[in-house]
Amino acid sequence: MALGVATRPSRLPRGLRVALLLAPALTVVVVLFGGGFVQAVAQSIGYQPFLPARGPSLDAYRTVWADPAVRASVGITLRVATVSTLAAAVLGVAAALFVRSLCRTRRAFAALLQVTLPLPHAVAALAMILLLSQSGALSRAVSTLGWVDAPVDFPVLTQDAFGWGIIASYVWKEAPFVAVVVLAALSSGVAELEDAARALGASAWQRLRHVLVPVLAPALGAASVLVFAFTLGSYEVPFLLGRPFPATLPVVAYQQFRDPDLAARPLAMAIAVLTTLLVGACAVAYLALSDRLRR
Repeated sequence: MALGVATRPSRLPRGLRVALLLAPALTVVVVLFGGGFVQAVAQSIGYQPFLPARGPSLDAYRTVWADPAVRASVGITLRVATVSTLAAAVLGVAAALFVRSLCRTRRAFAALLQVTLPLPHAVAALAMILLLSQSGALSRAVSTLGWVDAPVDFPVLTQDAFGWGIIASYVWKEAPFVAVVVLAALSSGVAELEDAARALGASAWQRLRHVLVPVLAPALGAASVLVFAFTLGSYEVPFLLGRPFPATLPVVAYQQFRDPDLAARPLAMAIAVLTTLLVGACAVAYLALSDRLRR
């Protein structure tokens, strides 16, 4: 045992030591994501080594901009991401406040919030098909109660034009995530601050405005941006629960990618690049929002 031996301080600068520690993870991200993104950009501007050589062009991006089907995909993608994020944020905050108000059963309910977190989104989508489709459990239960004449008369909630099934799947998965993040923020001495404000004569509204909201805003903002970015770029849930047309941008990119005509490949890559840039913009917004809310 070398308990008596003094630890020799490292001569490496702190920034270099952090970079070396992060190098394995950064290498995977740079090689897999960065390499794939560079290849997608190259193919989107016409780089196709298996076809006759031609100069780079932005024709795929012009086609994307002019295609009504792609514009419809942008609409449903933003609608699904926005509604899912707002619903998950509202339900997540409500669930966190409810769990926080409990006494003896708080730990059990807090653990219950984490049950859905490790489940894959494909499993959540299949669960929504079994629950919400016209052959699912809800339609048969409503038919048995006599609220509709037959299960086929149940409102269409999967493969529908608005995307209700997709939204329900995302809310079921992401609301507990928001709740866990908000609950962690509420556990960092907020009760003591509320007690101090109450002792100073603050009303419930004043405690909500001047204590709870400033504490919740950074965590809720960060979680909401992450949920929005994920729902914007996710593929499997819209593929299983959405319509082939209009589909979300990741589904359209995959449809174009599977086209046997290789001339459609630049269009698929252009859609994938634009989707990646949208998600990247969400990441930048997340960093800016986090920095602003911490001040």
